[in-house]
Amino acid sequence: MTTPFEKTTTTTCGYCGVGCRLEAHRADGRVVSISPAMDGPANKGHTCLKGRFAHQFARSRDRLTAPMVRESGGFRLASWEEAIARITEAFGKIKAEHGPDAIAGLASSRATNEDCYAMQRLMRAAVGTHNIDNCSRVCHSPTSFALRRSFGLSGATGSFDDIEQAEVALLIGVNPTQGHPVVGARIKQAALKGLKLITADPRRIELADYGQIHLANRPGTNSALLLGLAHVVIRDGLTDQDFIAARTDGYEAVEELVRAYAPQQVEAITGVPAADLERAAHMYAEADRACVLWGLGVTEHLYGSEAVQLICNLALMTANVGRPGAALLPLRGQNNVQGSSDMGALPDTFTDYRPVTDDAITSSFEQRWGVEMKREPGMKIPQMFDAAIAGDLKAMYIFGEDVAQTDPDTAHVTKALESLDFLVCQDIFENETTKFADVILPASSFLEKTGTFTNAERRLQLVEPGAEPPGSAKTDFEILTTVSRALGHEMGYETPSDVMDEIAEMTPRYAGLSHERIGRTGLQWPVAADGTDTPILYEDEFELPGGRAHFAVLPYKEPGDSADDEFPLILVTGRRLEHYNAGNMTRRTGNIELLSGESLEIHPDDAAARGLGDGDVVAVRSRQGQIELPVEVTERIEPGHVFCAFHFPEVRTNLLIGQSADINTSCPEYKVVAVAVDPVGRAAQAPRAAEETEPALQTG
Repeated sequence: MTTPFEKTTTTTCGYCGVGCRLEAHRADGRVVSISPAMDGPANKGHTCLKGRFAHQFARSRDRLTAPMVRESGGFRLASWEEAIARITEAFGKIKAEHGPDAIAGLASSRATNEDCYAMQRLMRAAVGTHNIDNCSRVCHSPTSFALRRSFGLSGATGSFDDIEQAEVALLIGVNPTQGHPVVGARIKQAALKGLKLITADPRRIELADYGQIHLANRPGTNSALLLGLAHVVIRDGLTDQDFIAARTDGYEAVEELVRAYAPQQVEAITGVPAADLERAAHMYAEADRACVLWGLGVTEHLYGSEAVQLICNLALMTANVGRPGAALLPLRGQNNVQGSSDMGALPDTFTDYRPVTDDAITSSFEQRWGVEMKREPGMKIPQMFDAAIAGDLKAMYIFGEDVAQTDPDTAHVTKALESLDFLVCQDIFENETTKFADVILPASSFLEKTGTFTNAERRLQLVEPGAEPPGSAKTDFEILTTVSRALGHEMGYETPSDVMDEIAEMTPRYAGLSHERIGRTGLQWPVAADGTDTPILYEDEFELPGGRAHFAVLPYKEPGDSADDEFPLILVTGRRLEHYNAGNMTRRTGNIELLSGESLEIHPDDAAARGLGDGDVVAVRSRQGQIELPVEVTERIEPGHVFCAFHFPEVRTNLLIGQSADINTSCPEYKVVAVAVDPVGRAAQAPRAAEETEPALQTG
């Protein structure tokens, strides 16, 4: 039997953090079809409608196919030699006049581990600064901080297979059937086979219909909810005292703290009925094996990192860690948001989160790269924007991130970009951020590159090219190594595999990693020198001094914003099934026909009070800014709250988001924004809700 495809390449999906393995089928030099790889460990032969069908963006007519440089207020095409010469000239002048710390870079969480490692090396070794960060700053940096504080390592304690082995799963601040559809489908299937679900979210997510208890807590009250659960677990004698005594420190202080969080007190804070809180605590603690899954609904808060530490507390007091079916599973947003941080694309750490302040660690990289580096951390993303406005940061190199659309307080971000003397953007499309660029470099999509992604379960998986970058566009690996060479630092890599070899050489916990060993099914770090990986963390001890986990003593604190007479509703932002992040890829595919625009979800009571019906256009005003969009009246959202996504640049959702951010990591508080909603007019037709379009799972 003949096939219409000239080549089929097995690769890893470049959308969310699930890490589905895909078969990319090529004809006429282009990827024309995608099907699921049947041996994919995360997806097990399934994909979502993005992974399987939303690949047309790679051959979109508006792909960047040649470098562009700013001239006379606009852009013109340029050769690679001219574009890179402009970068080296501008960076050289800024370094000479202001020093290397007047330059900053952003790595891409859509790019490979090898690309992100090369980007942080470019900034540290070729430019000479630790001013390097990535988009985990605005999503899961609180998760990384908390897991390292409580357990020692920055990653999920198990794998998605633990979902099927669990008796109970607590889902808090996460909507998997929308943001991580294949995991959402696995949870749904497990629930149909007996998995008991507890969902906690201001919206009634789809999986609440498959669960036993839904806790509709008010935005910003996750910590109070978790402290209330811990109160009931301790009060009713449901703790595992043997585990606590043998493997943890600090329990007694937590026991004292949670006395103030009786169910009735927690109900007053969260709005969750005391009886439901007690039922949920018993369901979780009485299970022999229980998992916790969370997402940006936990992390993107003023005290998001503290809430994650309280999740760790709950797992520790019930011994639900380090065993099959008892995993903590943060669902990462972008495809390589785990890996971009693992690879050292952060201002304060090298690979494996080893601090730049550690002289021995920094010295080892100095010796390997032949450079000298500071021992002080660089700027985080918010600090970069502030420094640009203040005139201290003169240039940025932004790789694969559309910060003018995705980052909070859009007006502040655009002012920062306008304030720069020089901006380089490396991407596959023009976007809101490239409008401010001086040089635009045409890069490669995940369908056109070699390397690895690390998914939300710490699994490194191979990425292989199904096609070539269009026109004179280049792979990100080639661009970054070429720019570094032009800046005077020769990295010495011939292929991305060489980069992974250096990562393994320089990082003890990744010592056994190589492209050859990763193979078709991947490896979950840590990976020993002999190639043995670690599907379950902390089976015997934690990665902290003495091998013992740390309980966190953290009381509930109010969120950074709250409703009042002028702004009586709370806006929560999130994602839709059909689209992904800034929408730069999915809006160039057939998915735009499934969901062509954004709407504001509002409860019928709140709509009636304002005389609103489906399709009416409203002005949504916060303390920061104002946007307009049609409404969708739905009971999915609780009274007093509204919801919308940020996939459509014409909506400019992040104009509404302020400067409030997690106290430990500077992750923005996207999830608690006080707004006023006022009618403007009537739209011709409101877009259909995401959950009314396509099923979350496509089999094939």
